[in-house]
Amino acid sequence: MNKLLGIFILSILSLSCSSDLDFNQVNNLKLEPVFIGNLATFDVQANQFVIGGVEQTASGDFLDFDVFRDTYFTNALTRADFFFEINNTINRAFKINLVFFDANNLPLYSIPFDVPANASGITKTEIFQNSKLDLLKRTAKIGFVIKLPPGVPFLTENSLGSLKLRSKATIYLVLE
Repeated sequence: MNKLLGIFILSILSLSCSSDLDFNQVNNLKLEPVFIGNLATFDVQANQFVIGGVEQTASGDFLDFDVFRDTYFTNALTRADFFFEINNTINRAFKINLVFFDANNLPLYSIPFDVPANASGITKTEIFQNSKLDLLKRTAKIGFVIKLPPGVPFLTENSLGSLKLRSKATIYLVLE
């Protein structure tokens, strides 16, 4: 009896329904993923603005920004939001300029920051859409320029504090 009941249950479970599948639905598939990742960061100590006992009024660095070499990614990108947070524990104000350069080192776009002395939690969001997004897609390098306007107290090798920048990017894609 148990054997007969087992065969009966197995035969019921093996029956299935089927219908016509419409594989053309894949042609209408549209995915809109959003990715969040770190963009850039720096932490400059106050005494790093002093070289040989002389206060430096400008400092900077360049980063290769080759994310747009992939044409599939570039074509799918519809928007990019860059979020920046700056903390300054140095007793001096700074000006920071983030400059986007093309492959010929020509500036395309810049994002300025005025950073007061001893200020924390300074935030800024830059949204790239439409023509601004087209400029971003042409970016090959990003330059960070930090300027120290004249003022007191003068920085020395013993000066305390730091200038910190953290940033992240939120990337919006449309995949069809």
